[in-house]
Amino acid sequence: MGLIFSASGDSHSYERSSRLIEPLLRWLFPHMLEVQIQAIHYLLRKCAHLTEYAVLAMLLWRGVHKPSKDNLREWSWHEVRLVLLTVMLYAATDEFHQRFVLTRTSLVLDVFIDTAGAAAGLLALWIPDLWRIRGWHLS
Repeated sequence: MGLIFSASGDSHSYERSSRLIEPLLRWLFPHMLEVQIQAIHYLLRKCAHLTEYAVLAMLLWRGVHKPSKDNLREWSWHEVRLVLLTVMLYAATDEFHQRFVLTRTSLVLDVFIDTAGAAAGLLALWIPDLWRIRGWHLS
């Protein structure tokens, strides 16, 4: 959460990341239109939101998960709800924090993206158990 908070400051603003990402994209794709470069930059930033909050959800789940002795990966939907609610609330406070940073914008959409990232992270943890429970095998 501290890393996410620090990334919400001016040093990770759109303007600052555009100084690195957009010239790199122009170098890699010299004939690409400026609007396409900006769209890719925007998409990369939103993917970063998804990724950082997926990792946060995985770490939070690991922190709140209380497995039984028989099954270390047993799922508790109560724990999943707790993690998703915690991540959503943290995402909302992070966007609120960005309201006070001149070079950042605060968007409700980002809270939804962050929460979707958390859900994706939990899904990534759950899929192997789902396969095991169903008896599915890759062959």
